[in-house]
Parts: sequence; structure tokens; C-alpha cells
Amino acid sequence: MAQEYKIKGLSSLDLKSGEKREVEVEGIENGKVLLAKVGDKTHAMSANCTHYGAPLKLGVLTPDGRLTCAWHGACFNVASGDVEDAPALDPLAKFEVVEKSDGVYIKGEESSIKANRRQVNTKCSVQGQEKVVVIGGGSGAMGLVQALREQKFKGAITMISSEPYLPIDRTKLSKALIADKSKLEWRSQEWFKTSSIETLHDDVTSVDFKSKTVSTASGSSHQYTKLVLATGGTPKALPLPGFKDLSNIFLLRTIPDVQAILSAVGEKKGKKIVIVGSSFIGMEVGNALSSDNEVSIIGMESVPLERVMGAEVGKIFQEQIGKKGVKFYMNASVDSAHPSSSDAKAVGSVKLKDGTSLPADLVILGIGVAPSTAFLKDNPAIELEKDGSLQTSENFAVKGLSDVYALGDIATYPYHGPGGNGTLTRIEHWNVAQNAGRSVARSIVSPSASPKPFIPVFWSALGSQLRYCGNTPNGWEDLVLQGEPKEGKFAAFYGKGDTVVAVASMQMDPVMTQSAELMRRGKMPGMGELRKGLDVRDVGVPGEVKM
Repeated sequence: MAQEYKIKGLSSLDLKSGEKREVEVEGIENGKVLLAKVGDKTHAMSANCTHYGAPLKLGVLTPDGRLTCAWHGACFNVASGDVEDAPALDPLAKFEVVEKSDGVYIKGEESSIKANRRQVNTKCSVQGQEKVVVIGGGSGAMGLVQALREQKFKGAITMISSEPYLPIDRTKLSKALIADKSKLEWRSQEWFKTSSIETLHDDVTSVDFKSKTVSTASGSSHQYTKLVLATGGTPKALPLPGFKDLSNIFLLRTIPDVQAILSAVGEKKGKKIVIVGSSFIGMEVGNALSSDNEVSIIGMESVPLERVMGAEVGKIFQEQIGKKGVKFYMNASVDSAHPSSSDAKAVGSVKLKDGTSLPADLVILGIGVAPSTAFLKDNPAIELEKDGSLQTSENFAVKGLSDVYALGDIATYPYHGPGGNGTLTRIEHWNVAQNAGRSVARSIVSPSASPKPFIPVFWSALGSQLRYCGNTPNGWEDLVLQGEPKEGKFAAFYGKGDTVVAVASMQMDPVMTQSAELMRRGKMPGMGELRKGLDVRDVGVPGEVKM
């Protein structure tokens, strides 16, 4: 039952427009809420992000009432508490603000204050003839099915995933090597049941776009009125001697992959681990395993992530992870894998083309992913892009087909962020897939609705937490680096002309989030201003104290 709770130490509502403040609630242990003033109204809501619990007082508040978390870009509507952008699934709890002669109170339920979130209402009894079939069970699929029910879609929903579990937080596989599905699954089976979302674990073998039928390996078929393709990526293997034949060589995409890696590492640890690929996955896994093992990372560039982040920033990542004892072999190419002297069927070493031999108890491949569209390869109704992806419109409708959408790793769509100019782009980011799913849900429920723009965001565990926003489909020409790069504390601004097209940061929150919101609003300062030392965290908006 809703009650009034007094806020400690606040005699009146003295916030300025654009200001936010975390306050304590009397009578509730560890009870905290966030006050945020937009225009002339003060709102009260959960104090922490519902994604990973970041304090929202560190986030970014905009004049149009968006509150964005500083860690991973989850965004909420201040007026309603609803999720605006991924990766949060649960909305914030909202509370009424009451000003009295003896102080300021909030009105709400104690359980909501303690829970720091509001349970989303997705309960549904299926009605009508509409049926959405979703192929895939990742971030995009989860964002789609939840958003459909949030937006009161009453039709049937069937999600078909090749993975033998419910949708998981896949980011935790490489960043933390968590293998317990109970700690990874976003929603319980009961949630899917009460939401009337059918979940099937099967492999889709073909789609008949004319008859609107999906066929699976088990022999079942599923009719649809709307089809969403969200099959994600398939990790690339190495077609080199030894890599197909020897055991203890792993890819990393699923819970069984992580379980197999942890089993090979064992409880005693101290293993010699070779990671092929200085990609984000390779670097994250190296970072996660480095404390108790001897880790070597092989990369083809001069520094890790040079192609995406540039040599100057890539060197920072290498030094950060190098402090943990990880050894790097850069400008290197792999020649072959060789068996162990004690077990002819297991890997024992990896040989480089320059003759270097690296001892290995196990090998992990992190050389990228390809769009998982093999089941569409010979379909005459569809034309895949050269990389195996599907071209879509801004609302992720597949080119040349009706009532079919594609999102996530398999979608190549027109990018309209800074410097994008509609360039066809494929982005393998967690947030992009989930936001695309939410966008497709809006298109299904309200076909005339315009696509909702969002700025791509991702994060990575590279010694410290990297945060990144924007994209560079047309490349970048210039870099402005602020902060203390040698200490792993920096903000990197990537420019095309004077336009900032992407921003990366470490230990300088909320630089990334602030930049993403400035990009979205068309208010991002130019490279020239940043080169003179402007701190984007100090950039205000007319009529507001600061975002």
C-alpha cells in the first residue's frame, strides 16, 4: 500500500531545472530515491539503473526528460520511469513528490523503494489472428518480444532459438566467464508463460516467404503474419592445420562454450592459454583469465583493436591488460596448432608464421563472427549481402520482402548518426540489437510510426571499463585524446572533418553518455573545440544548468 515517506535533510524542493540528486528515505533501511527536475517539475524515481545497478545520480539528464545511465547507456523516461533505450529491461519505480511545511515527502510503496525498479506489465491472453515468429533468442529477440507485450500487442508470439535455454545476458560470457544460466537468463520461464510468449529450442532449416512458413529441424512448421530474423552471429573458426583436429581449442558464443573453457582451465588453474585474435572478445577473455593463468594474445595488427580504435588508443588497452601479466604477440599470423607431447589428440602449442611456438594447454579463438544466415543462403526470395547479412530499411524491414524484419548482427541498415549520412552499416553491438528489437515492435504495433533514432553504444572489460558511442561507417580522420592516457584514464574523440563520429572513454564517466545524448540532439561540440580542451561534461543546454 502506498504511504508517505519523508526525505532526510530536505526542507524544500530547491533543485534547479536540469539538476538531479540522490536522497535518503526515512524509515527504510538503505532506502534511496533520485530526485530530478525537468522544467518546473521535480520527479522522484529509483536511484539505481535497473540494468547493472549504477547510481543514476552519475547519469545524464536532458531537457526532454531522458535520464541515461553513465555505465552502459540504459535510458529512462523521467516522467514515467519507462525504458527509452537498451540495455535495461525493467523500468524505474516512480513516486509522487509531496512538499509540506516540515519537509519533502515521497508517496509510494516500500517494496518499490527497496526493489529499485518497477515490474513491467507484459501479462497477456492471446487474441486475434496475428502471429509474430522470431527466429533467434538473443538481445534483439528479447527486446522485441518484451516491447510487443509492453505495447499491448495481443497476437501470438513464438520465439525459436537454437540455444537450449531462455535468452541470456551474453555479454557476461566473455567479460566474466559466467556459465550458470540462472545468473544469465533475463526472464524466467514463468515470465514467458504469463506473457504468452512461446519459446522453442530448435534449428530453423528454411523459410517459405510466399506461404509465410518457417520450417525447423524437428520437422515442425510455423505460420506467421510477421517474421523477425534475429539469429545473431556465428564465431569464425581457423581453417589451419591442427585447429580442426585437436581438442582444447574453443570458440566462445554460448553457455556450453564457457563451461568447456572453464573445465579445461580446471580448479588448479595456472594454465598456459593462447588466445588467437586481439578482438574485443579475445581481449575480454584474456582479461578475465589473466589473474590465475599465463595468457598470450596473438593479433595481426600492431596493437589490439587498431582498426577500430586507432594505434594510440589500442596501445592503452594493451598496457592496461599487460599489467595483469598478459603477453602480446602483435603483427603476427598463426601458422598451425600442434599436439601435446602427453596427449596426441589435445593441443600443446600454437606456431606462428615467424617460427615462434607458444605452449598452450588450451586455445580460445576470438577472430570475429559472421552473420548466422546459412539457412537463407539458397533461398530464391532473398539476396544476402556479401558478408551474409540482410539489407534493411531504417525500421529494419528486409529489402524486397513484406512483413519480414532483420535485426542485430545480421542486419545491414542505413546509419544516420553523426557522419553516417545513411551509409549501409552492420553493427555487432548488444545495445543496437536490443534497440532494434524495440524499434521493430513499434513498427508492428504502429506501422505508420517513424523509426526512433538511437546512438550505438557498447562497453568492454579491458583492464578498466571501456565505454563507446557512435560509429564510423565512413571511417575517421582525426583523434583528440583527453585525460591521462598513461593511467588508463582518457576520453578519445574520433572525427570526420570537424564532426565527432565516435567517442571512447575509460574512467571518465559520464563522458560517453553525455556525448551520446549530445549526438542524438545534434549538439555535440566539434573537434576544434575539443582540441582546445573543452570537457563535454561541462557542456550545457540553453535554459538548463547542464546535462
